[in-house]
Amino acid sequence: MDQQLKQLMKELGEAINDSLSESEQIAEVIAKIKAGGYDVFLVLEATIGFNKHEDGAEKMAVRGGSSAEFKINAQDLKFLKSLRISLDDGE
Repeated sequence: MDQQLKQLMKELGEAINDSLSESEQIAEVIAKIKAGGYDVFLVLEATIGFNKHEDGAEKMAVRGGSSAEFKINAQDLKFLKSLRISLDDGE
């Protein structure tokens, strides 16, 4: 993993931590819990995934019977194939 990505991941973790510690709503609930005679500790686990964009990755739009539009890239197709799901564009 390159240094720039490591730095950005660190900044993201700090930003999440700062937003939680500055939340008035969280602070109010913690204060209520403490007023009830309890000590509070908070452990959150976040899973953050990163995928590098593939140069020239094929993107295609799949339209169903409704007005919804789904964009599927090469990684999506690979995942669906692993589940033995194929897309037939019907055209």
